[in-house]
Amino acid sequence: MLAGVVVAGAAVLSAEEIVRPAGAGPAGEVQEGAPRLSLALGLVSEADAQLLGPAVEAYEAGRLRQAAALFAESDSLEAKLGAAFAAWPGSLDRVEQLGALYPRSALVQLHVGIARFWAGRPGAVDAWREAQNVEPDSPYAVRAGDLLHPAFAPGLPILVSRARLPAGGPGYRPPQEQLQALREGAKDGPLRARLLYGVALQGAGRPVSARGVYSAAARAFPDEPEALVADAVGRYTKERPAAAFSRLGPLSKRFPRSASVRFHLGLLLLWQGDVGPARRQLRLAQEAEPGSFVARRASLYLDELEQAGTG
Repeated sequence: MLAGVVVAGAAVLSAEEIVRPAGAGPAGEVQEGAPRLSLALGLVSEADAQLLGPAVEAYEAGRLRQAAALFAESDSLEAKLGAAFAAWPGSLDRVEQLGALYPRSALVQLHVGIARFWAGRPGAVDAWREAQNVEPDSPYAVRAGDLLHPAFAPGLPILVSRARLPAGGPGYRPPQEQLQALREGAKDGPLRARLLYGVALQGAGRPVSARGVYSAAARAFPDEPEALVADAVGRYTKERPAAAFSRLGPLSKRFPRSASVRFHLGLLLLWQGDVGPARRQLRLAQEAEPGSFVARRASLYLDELEQAGTG
């Protein structure tokens, strides 16, 4: 497990810690309290987000009756699941009904799996795999992958590029507007624009789309190490990590002084808990381009590893 280590700017928790609170029993046992909701409110309309935000806040605080009333104010699928979870225990049948009504929804299949797990019923893994299969290009499929592979860090590694998205200020746009603007800029655009769009897609939980953008960038810029690194990182999945490593490894020989190659080798190794080899690659990234953005990020990760007692 990598709990306590900072990856992509956030404390890493195991998938087990994401699904259930501390003290919950193992799979196959009925879990205490209400199951965890995992709603990506960035995918809903602004009106629904305004309704769902307070409902989720009440739910997470354990105010289930209040959460149920707030969820009832929205007709969204997210709200239907929230209302079912807020009626826990005794609402597994309702969750299963939603699963039957929406078999092609990763959102629903993810939560069917969580509900089954919480009730100590079989079939959670099947539902999480279904979530991955029906909508692989969604944050719900990514979260399902977390639950299927608890030994890995949650989420998927995101490219760390010199091309960075604006964090705020006059040039800031809401996520959906920003994504559309980046899409337009990436069409036959320079490498920086393509990488920005790919990073934004990864951040939005759309790994399949990001993979396509990065692959196209590698074809357009076959001699640019950052484009080739992006292509490798975009291919990383918890089911087939070798798809990324098989490309990054040769790149370390072709571009031995590239901080990006070494950093992302370290990042991917860290993602699956190979801390010793990851630390070595992060140090090589520091040495390759001292003072660069990527080298500074490598230093940040090394510091976090040391503070976590693994440095």
